[in-house]
Amino acid sequence: MTTKKARGLILKFLGLTVFFLYTGSYAQEQIGGWDPELEAKAMETIALFKEKDPGLERFFKEAYGYAVFPGVGKGAVGVGGAHGSGVVFEAGEPIGKATMTQITVGFQFGGQAYSELIFFEDEKAMKRFKRGKLKFAGQVSAVAVTLGASADVAYQNGVAVVTMGKAGLMYEASVGGQKFKFRPKNE
Repeated sequence: MTTKKARGLILKFLGLTVFFLYTGSYAQEQIGGWDPELEAKAMETIALFKEKDPGLERFFKEAYGYAVFPGVGKGAVGVGGAHGSGVVFEAGEPIGKATMTQITVGFQFGGQAYSELIFFEDEKAMKRFKRGKLKFAGQVSAVAVTLGASADVAYQNGVAVVTMGKAGLMYEASVGGQKFKFRPKNE
């Protein structure tokens, strides 16, 4: 089998893996307009994070805003991809939707589903996110939520990331390469 043919098969496998992970989590997601079901899932996700680590309450109270991605599907065979949709909050109120996409290259294999929280320390960080200028390059540090994990959560460039596994097994767990798109609630 030629290298080009093998690469094509790997990319097809990756595409199918990400598709099935994503559609399994969000087959009901609306296109356009506000999605009350996604907002409800975001609220449930917040409650789960707080239940796993009550120390995160401090971040919810003190952060300028935060993005909640209830379900992110990720798959990889050498080349990886991930996608998820979430709700963005400012002063505790939902202000819009966001999508996250990620492409990674390197030694990685498997698939997983997880939830992700992104806290914005200040207005400047939130504005970068809204304008699509927030991109996680390299291997940005994300803290996996467990009891007491909030003690390890720290802002880097105005952003702190916390993740919680839902299903799957992946040999590689980074948030590097994530890119975001924001759409205000009233659009």
